[in-house]
Amino acid sequence: MPANGPAFTVKIAETSEELRAAQALRYQVFVQELGGGGDLVDHQAGLERDHFDPFFDHMLILDDSIGTVAGVYRLLRDDQAAQAGQFYSENEYDLSALKRSGRKLLELGRSCLHPNYRGGTAMFHLWTGLADYVAKHDIDILFGVASFHGTDPAALANSLSMLRHNHLAPPDLCVRAKTYQPMDLIPANALDRRQAMLNTPALIKAYLRLGGCVGDGAFVDHTFNTTDVCLILDTARMNERQRRIYSDGRSRK
Repeated sequence: MPANGPAFTVKIAETSEELRAAQALRYQVFVQELGGGGDLVDHQAGLERDHFDPFFDHMLILDDSIGTVAGVYRLLRDDQAAQAGQFYSENEYDLSALKRSGRKLLELGRSCLHPNYRGGTAMFHLWTGLADYVAKHDIDILFGVASFHGTDPAALANSLSMLRHNHLAPPDLCVRAKTYQPMDLIPANALDRRQAMLNTPALIKAYLRLGGCVGDGAFVDHTFNTTDVCLILDTARMNERQRRIYSDGRSRK
């Protein structure tokens, strides 16, 4: 390993072996670590997968020194969603507002890092790769579900309420949870803001720093043992400072 840490390559999976490597990391993180499941999870092979996988682009970050997959991101453009029949998030959210916009959409999901690479520069490289992908495909709006661990909204009341009060999407972009879990569980003047931020996953906070917002309502996903919110990032509404942060890939998970 180099003195300043490993060297990384970011790429889109091109072979079945690379896809399986992504699914294996997802299994380690989402199934073994976080207690998730699903009909197509292969416990014997150690793969987390679903029927959407063939339609997504799977972005990998590889540790060049040992060839390990350090992190993954799953990306679905609107033209790919048309082939799949829907966006993945449409299982949880009514995306009519986004689809009516006529703008180019990119759904993000299954973002995770191997435990050995958290807190380092791996996420920097993964975000840089994502920024390049957004530029290459002229994407206007990024969105996708992001998760809190656990299925008890009361335990997440400060964080969910903070998101609802301070970061609700504007009407023209505001999606709504299909199985609606209210997020305004605590009045704005009674929030424990410090606790709210401590309990909010780093990925969600990173999108908020970029000017991201959330849809209306959370979705409790018992299959994955999570409580989900829909994050939305309109690239046209990012201010210049935020745009530099995004294009530099400086936000961390």
